[in-house]
Amino acid sequence: MAGVTDRPFRQLCKRLGAHYAVSEMVTSRRDLWTSLKTSRRADHEGEAAPIAVQIAGTEPIMMAEAAAYNIDRGAQVIDINMGCPAKKVCSLWAGSALMKDEPLALRIVEAVVSVCAPRGVPVTLKMRTGWSADERNAVALARRAEALGVAMLTVHGRTREQGYSGSAEYDTIEAVKAAVRVPVVANGDIDTPEKARTVLAATGADALMIGRAAQGRPWIFHEISHFLATGEHLPAPRTLEVKAWLLEHLQDHYGLYGEFTGVRTARKHIGWAVRALPGGELFRAHMNTLENCDAQLAAVTGFFDALSAEHSSLPQIRTADDSSIGFEQERQAA
Repeated sequence: MAGVTDRPFRQLCKRLGAHYAVSEMVTSRRDLWTSLKTSRRADHEGEAAPIAVQIAGTEPIMMAEAAAYNIDRGAQVIDINMGCPAKKVCSLWAGSALMKDEPLALRIVEAVVSVCAPRGVPVTLKMRTGWSADERNAVALARRAEALGVAMLTVHGRTREQGYSGSAEYDTIEAVKAAVRVPVVANGDIDTPEKARTVLAATGADALMIGRAAQGRPWIFHEISHFLATGEHLPAPRTLEVKAWLLEHLQDHYGLYGEFTGVRTARKHIGWAVRALPGGELFRAHMNTLENCDAQLAAVTGFFDALSAEHSSLPQIRTADDSSIGFEQERQAA
């Protein structure tokens, strides 16, 4: 997710149970590779393997060059983006817009695989179910991509036309899984352990990809893995554990972006972390006025310390998707 799954956030998710995390989209435009934005997206310093980099573009040769560029900078997997529904991406006929032009999409796959295969780097493909309800071509595209050497397919259960509206459907993902032999990853609206189990059963997928549900709740990966293995729920994390994770994430975030940009881009991560907590909205409004790292860290520390002192056991609260979560009774600072 552009603007979200940068290296610090990927590191946090991996520490909290994600087995695999893909980078933000890296442009295939050579003239932008030296830009600050792209250099940050291609920064994998200290990142735990496997390092998967997603590339986006519309020209087969440029996409192949982008794959080679990122492999030289540490990428161990190259992921082709044919799933992004953002207008600024699709207006350039990149992202999920490529699903509307299958010949071009397949030329891109062929070009990228031809560069990656000799280097022993697998190529994966992220896509949607199709361009629109009347143009669901995920199965046909998946078969052809597999024949060209794609090693894994991830399918989001919506069309480009839907964006993120409505609900994800899983019948198309099930059909893709039945049509190919490579691993298939199901994506879309997976936000609880029970939903994860349901989607796996419905699709027969080999794995699940979680995006928006991890915003402010990166421990969801561990929760789901534990539930799928045991059928039991983990105790919710203690407030002071969440505080420690968030502070560690912020320090890493500032290290990548510097103070001016880091403080501003960290606001969304802090906002997601506190949005469902008592007093979270008021705190977010205050936090958005802070202009330096020390003030932001102090504010986050104070918020969670006060919350811990006032609530020995936090009440049941609501997440953005309206599912109930709770926090374990506070005992001692971790």
